[in-house]
Order: sequence, then C-alpha cells, then structure tokens
Amino acid sequence: MKASDFDFELPEELIAQQPLPERRASRLLLLDPLSGSRQDAHFAEIGDYLEPGDLLVFNNTRVFPARLFGRKHSGGKVELLVERLLGDRRVLAHLRASKSPKPGTPMTLEGGIECVMSERDGDLFLLDLADDQSGSWLELLQRHGHMPL
Repeated sequence: MKASDFDFELPEELIAQQPLPERRASRLLLLDPLSGSRQDAHFAEIGDYLEPGDLLVFNNTRVFPARLFGRKHSGGKVELLVERLLGDRRVLAHLRASKSPKPGTPMTLEGGIECVMSERDGDLFLLDLADDQSGSWLELLQRHGHMPL
C-alpha cells in the first residue's frame, strides 16, 4: 500500500478554516454498516444513533504548521510536509520536487532554514538540519510553517 492510494480531490471551499461558533451545529455523516447508505445529520443528534456497547473514539489531534516551501541549491523548488519529528534535528517528511533529490542534497527553506536530505524511507524522506542551523525543527516549523489545509 502506498500513501498515494489515499490521494483524492477535495475542493478548498469545502475545508473548514475555523470551527463553527456553536460546535453542536457541526455536521455529522452517518454510514449504515449493513446497507452502506449515508445520511447527513448534526453532531447534536449523535445520541439518537448510539446504542449500548458502541465504542466512541475521540480524536484530540490538532492541525500543525508542518508545510514548508523552499529550493534545492540547484534552484529547483521543493515543498515538504513533515510527517514525524525524529528528534530536534531530524524529520521524516513527504517531499515534492520537480526532480527527486538524492541523499546529500542541500536545501534552503523558508525563514532561511538550511537542511540536507539524508536518505529515503519508502515514499518519505529523512531531512536533517544543517550543522550551523540554530533551533530545532519544532521551533522552526512553529515560526515558519504553514497549515497543511
């Protein structure tokens, strides 16, 4: 299975940029597991659809400014989306470029962030901050990153 198997078109105007003033008014999509039919509802009605023994899983994750833009030192544009912090100086990221960088390729990202693509890990890339770069990936993303919406 590849990450690209999950790619799909989602028009930007359908992505909420802010929560609704009244959270109870949030929309709820219901899926009947037997028939596969779908139904629109509102989150305030969720109790109408729950039965004893049902399991609720809460997701308290937050969107993080994990997208950065920049250039390879050869001039080609790059866009990266950090998937995982692997310490202060190393990340695992999706990387989009006209030509896939080879290990050892230096890059300059927004905010003057200097990094090097150290190796590939399947569809992802391991990126290390340059030795003279101050700060951690987390600090740099909080300062210069974009929300991946």
